[in-house]
Amino acid sequence: MKPRRCSRSACSAAAIATLTYAYAESTAVLGPLSPFVEPHSYDLCGVHADRLTVPLGWAVVRIEAEQAEHQQAGQEPTSDDIEALADAVRDSAPRRGSEPPTGPAGPAGPGAVPPGGRGRGHLRAVPSPS
Repeated sequence: MKPRRCSRSACSAAAIATLTYAYAESTAVLGPLSPFVEPHSYDLCGVHADRLTVPLGWAVVRIEAEQAEHQQAGQEPTSDDIEALADAVRDSAPRRGSEPPTGPAGPAGPGAVPPGGRGRGHLRAVPSPS
């Protein structure tokens, strides 16, 4: 299996990080290289990962190497860790108006936020590389 390369044009360096965007939360998540190639994520080399900038008003969540080392040591993240990361992404998102968004079918239609709850998040579980 050949090593994955940086997604930036004209860069042929080996990828070490994966960048994913959560557009609804205006957040970019930069973490260790994912075990699988994902269609809506970008693999970056060290130089491009360090130089990452995002549009004004966006947040960057960097999952540091320490967390990656725990995963390599066989320590899977707990559900508390995953919930904390999801909450951090949601909390860093700028708040939009106080009214819940309405979908095409009105307030209770698709895209509406359930009463007393949050909208559907963009984080999902990925299978372990083992």
